Amino acid sequence: MPAPYHPPVKRSIQIDRHKTSISLEPLFWDMLKAAAEAEAMPINALVARIDAERIKSATPPGLASAIRVWLVSNR
Repeated sequence: MPAPYHPPVKRSIQIDRHKTSISLEPLFWDMLKAAAEAEAMPINALVARIDAERIKSATPPGLASAIRVWLVSNR
């Protein structure tokens, strides 16, 4: 397991045929991978779902922040 205070790692994700880069700490990438596996879906599909949920918010946060909040709220 990576050190908990590792700087963010940028990865490219495709959401509805649109590529975007997301920077998350390795811990959150690991949590995202585990959540996607638990739901039997690709990471891209889970990120797309989180993105759709965050856009509905009255004050949508950035995608990376939304992913972190989703991961912590859905543990």
